[in-house]
Amino acid sequence: MSQKLVNVIVDDIKVQVPEGTTILAAAKSAGVNIPTLCYLNLADFGCVNKTASCRVCVVEVEGRRNLAPSCATPVNEGMTVKTNTIKALNSRKIVLELLLSDHPKDCLVCQKSGECELQDLAHEFGIKEIAYEGKESTYRKDISKSIIRDMDKCIMCRRCETMCNEVQTVGALSGVNRGFDAVVAPAMEMDLNDSVCTYCGQCVAVCPTGALVERDATWDVLSALADPTKTVIVQTAPAVRVALGEEFGYDPGTSVTGKMVGALRKLGFDRVFDTDFAADLTIMEEASEFLDRLKRHLAGDTSVKLPILTSCCPAWVKFFEHNFNDLLDIPSTAKSPMQMFSAVAKNVFAKELNVDRKDLIVVSVMPCLAKKYEAGREEFSKDGDFDTDIVLSTRELARLIKQANINFNILKDEEFDNPLGESTGAGVIFGRTGGVIEAALRTAADWYTGKSLDNIDYEAVRGFEGVRSADVKVGDLDLKIGIAHGLGEARKLLEEVRAGKSMYHAIEIMACKGGCIGGGGQPYHHGNTSILRKRTDAIRVEDESKAIRKSHENPYIKKLYNEYFKEPMSHQAHELLHTKYFKKHKI
Repeated sequence: MSQKLVNVIVDDIKVQVPEGTTILAAAKSAGVNIPTLCYLNLADFGCVNKTASCRVCVVEVEGRRNLAPSCATPVNEGMTVKTNTIKALNSRKIVLELLLSDHPKDCLVCQKSGECELQDLAHEFGIKEIAYEGKESTYRKDISKSIIRDMDKCIMCRRCETMCNEVQTVGALSGVNRGFDAVVAPAMEMDLNDSVCTYCGQCVAVCPTGALVERDATWDVLSALADPTKTVIVQTAPAVRVALGEEFGYDPGTSVTGKMVGALRKLGFDRVFDTDFAADLTIMEEASEFLDRLKRHLAGDTSVKLPILTSCCPAWVKFFEHNFNDLLDIPSTAKSPMQMFSAVAKNVFAKELNVDRKDLIVVSVMPCLAKKYEAGREEFSKDGDFDTDIVLSTRELARLIKQANINFNILKDEEFDNPLGESTGAGVIFGRTGGVIEAALRTAADWYTGKSLDNIDYEAVRGFEGVRSADVKVGDLDLKIGIAHGLGEARKLLEEVRAGKSMYHAIEIMACKGGCIGGGGQPYHHGNTSILRKRTDAIRVEDESKAIRKSHENPYIKKLYNEYFKEPMSHQAHELLHTKYFKKHKI
């Protein structure tokens, strides 16, 4: 049944919109822009934040005495709206002036400067001075391994709450206290480090100000590069190359792999490697583990745990450890590509360089803020020396390149160093939702059938729906594959597993919408989720352009197994490439 349409007039422009449409959406359909601050529409995420708390979007509605928040007020038949009256404009200006009066005046040194929506609105409204002076609310800073909470800069838009509670279902943030003491914080105002926060960084991605930012490590990298006693190498994740260009004026979805490599060399790294190599390594172990469980299950072994869950995403792993710690034997024990790379670098490559592992600094450039947390997990260290020393987000790498006065746009394309820089298309697709399981299927199918199969594009596992189900034929096997991106979507599949109702043989889970391309450390999309689709398409193009598209055919992976690991799932492989999970509290 078609939806009933209503007639509305916005700034003398007549439009027809579906009944229940907000004034803000009706104005947009009329080509009228109404400024907003707390409002955020992430339709692809199933998330709309319209708390109407900031009152920046107020308009006049004929017949009403008070101004109406356009983001939360539905239209009705014959409604006449004025967005640009003196009353509305004055109200918006006063609201902004009041917000600024209770906001730190440190824009010049704020990490969000230039990306701050409050700053943008102040500029748009021509606010050049603080109209209201007085007491400012102040809170202690909360500095975790991944995220800094500076609530002095919070405007109580509640976007982070909506993202954390409704989309991700983590429940780490909520509004606490009243009046001047009101703030968004974890339960009992505990630190993020002590909370159920997964460090996915999606709260950071939607915060309009500098209240939530990543913990910056750019100067840690520069200090390491300046130390003549250290050998400093870098690895870059697949999703970084299809988003980094946005920070330098390139259109979303532009792959800048070669320029990125060139920039990293100019920064002074001794070797520039590719996390895609380690993604191929991950598939060797994860596909082997999957086939081992599957074959034993088919042979009647009732002790086998299926479905197997992918384990590449640290935010999803922490979410699992807090919320589903009765199922810790379900996920694959394979480390993430970042941690596999670092383990190989510190324990194998360092010996080839004749460098002590403590003098080899591994820097990882990731799309994900949870990687900063993952790098600091004690199980990924040896005698106090962590496998991954420093993690930079995509945004931090962009800042580092700019600080170094490198003209990114004129750089010539360069290639990664070997041996840890050679990768396949299967490694590249780790960057988007469905990519890890597709890469695993490419290898598992060849190994199970004993043939080198030509049809390796598993279209059934691709897409952008939050939860997807795919039927995949591998030889005589009919496999059921589940895919979820976004922790709220993952929860649905995991509840089925817990209840014993899951029909899947394998499930891929990524914490962020779109997978790593939508990670919390990527360039800000400001609610434009079409950017994520463009990054996904760039990943597809990179995959299709690769000469080798199956992980087990990577010549350097073969060499690594021949010389060190012998075979997947070997004792040596378990020592370096596998991990375990831990039960964490839930508050």
